[in-house]
Amino acid sequence: MADSVDRDANRALRARFDEVYGQYQRLRSGLDELQARLAELRVTERSADGQVTATVGARGELISVELHPGVYHDRDARALSRKITTTVQRAGAAAVAATQELVAGYLPAGSGSVEFLRTGDFGSLLGRADTAMRRGR
Repeated sequence: MADSVDRDANRALRARFDEVYGQYQRLRSGLDELQARLAELRVTERSADGQVTATVGARGELISVELHPGVYHDRDARALSRKITTTVQRAGAAAVAATQELVAGYLPAGSGSVEFLRTGDFGSLLGRADTAMRRGR
């Protein structure tokens, strides 16, 4: 009888391992695609008056700034500087949001990693481990 129980337990463990390994393989193959998509991600924002256009990459790194020739008519360097800064900041924030959304699509729903991407709360990364440790006490 004990041999039967052991075989049943081993079958259940093997099935669970196969399931987890399958999830890992899907996640791993998706990461190659994710890396390529992040490398291609570009976000472009324009100032309210359309005179400044900023393009950034997935990490918010500045790729280009374009100025409409009309910006030179005003000759207010401080206003132009503020306009460029604001436009670049908006592009960076939009890139962060786009990156978070893209990455979250490759992670298991409800995972601590997805919550961390959304909130920046490092505690969410360890939420499962914290819960398991509390139960073990």
